[in-house]
Amino acid sequence: MSQRVSPSTRADPACKEGAASGAAPVRALACVVLAAGKGTRMRSALPKVLHPLAGRPMLAHVLANAGALAPERVVLVAAPELEGAAEGLEDAGVAFESVVQAKPLGTAHAVAETRPLLEGFEGDVLVLYADTPLVRGETMARLVQARRETGGAAAAVLGFRPEDPAAYGRLLLGPDGTLERIVEHAEADEATRKVTLCNAGMMAVDGRRLFPLLDAIGNDNAKGEYYLTDLPALVAAQGGVTAVTEAPADEVMGINDRAELARAERIVQERLRHAAMTGGATLTDPATVWLSMDTRIGRDVTIGPNVAIGPGVTIEDGVEIRPFSHLEGVRVRKRAVIGPHARLRPGSDVGEGARVGNFVEIKSATVERGAKINHLSYVGDAGVGAGANIGAGTITCNYDGYAKSRTEIGEGAFIGSNTALVAPVSVGPGAVVGAGSVITEDVEADAIAVARGEQRARKGAAARRRARRKPAPADD
Repeated sequence: MSQRVSPSTRADPACKEGAASGAAPVRALACVVLAAGKGTRMRSALPKVLHPLAGRPMLAHVLANAGALAPERVVLVAAPELEGAAEGLEDAGVAFESVVQAKPLGTAHAVAETRPLLEGFEGDVLVLYADTPLVRGETMARLVQARRETGGAAAAVLGFRPEDPAAYGRLLLGPDGTLERIVEHAEADEATRKVTLCNAGMMAVDGRRLFPLLDAIGNDNAKGEYYLTDLPALVAAQGGVTAVTEAPADEVMGINDRAELARAERIVQERLRHAAMTGGATLTDPATVWLSMDTRIGRDVTIGPNVAIGPGVTIEDGVEIRPFSHLEGVRVRKRAVIGPHARLRPGSDVGEGARVGNFVEIKSATVERGAKINHLSYVGDAGVGAGANIGAGTITCNYDGYAKSRTEIGEGAFIGSNTALVAPVSVGPGAVVGAGSVITEDVEADAIAVARGEQRARKGAAARRRARRKPAPADD
């Protein structure tokens, strides 16, 4: 079996949900994340567990939430097509190791593939699923605690109570409330199908007993696979105990197709919106605001309807984001005003009290304190100095078909409407550029630059033109 170590030590940025959910660290813990499923129902060239939720792959959600428990080891059991995927999971902020399940032979077999890394581990082993990304860190911690607090328990299983339990395995409890066995829906009799407590799949197992139990699980079933759901019955047959704890149904939903992905996105967005408002932001129409997992929102921020915030955005205190704006990869500093209908692209930094107005697009641009770009402009690969004013219809011509070049606009400069600044070019502090100019050379500080054709007027020419032309026939 191939094996690879993929460390990532960057701190997880998701401070509003998931990894910073308030879960207390759990000691002597290893997390195993199963990600070897084929995901054929997604009908996608992209592996299922790499499909994004709020701008982060669902696998990274699971890794980040597991990281909230400060585990000693995190092991990803991956399908072969995921073997090179670790480079895209830095956002999880968790160091993990990977093993590849070359042939999918069931969930118990997948966990057994971690033996080279975890054999001899004496803490708890928490088994998670990469396609179940909504489970919070505190729920994971509660599952581990359920095993530890139930005397002599070999394992603990997470259950839930769905509105419609039709397709789920049932958790059958004994008189003492511990789990006797898991019965799959297809194999359940009428009485068992009336049980409302269903299997969510996640399990915490005593690391000292894990591999002996896995070795005892057989594959005498229709698919000839080794199922982790057989473990509780095996524990009971050996005279042991399996504990149970419950989680909300929405938290443990698995994602198998695009419709379920969309439902999970709605749940994540509701969490993020709630966290933003709890943190002191106003969302005037929360259901229409879309956030990313790493979005940072300060206090007294106001976000209008139909705003989309992609990855890498920080919004400082007192900012107003007006309706229909789109932000990605940008920092917006205190008391700036954005929009409506503004687009802020990656690499941009909008200074304190600055204004980026309607139908303005900025990209890789620094807009300093108090600068104004209020209407219908494109500012890319540029620096705009403090207090500068960019007139309507201004564009920085940053690309010549081969390379991108920068435009620098100095402090307090005034750029007239409908101006084209052909980069590389600079406009000095306090300079004025006349409306309609095409600026191809640097403008000195405090200079006035005008670059447009000379205006000419011929007296009476309009009247003579009309006299030469016959009026067009009127419409019937």
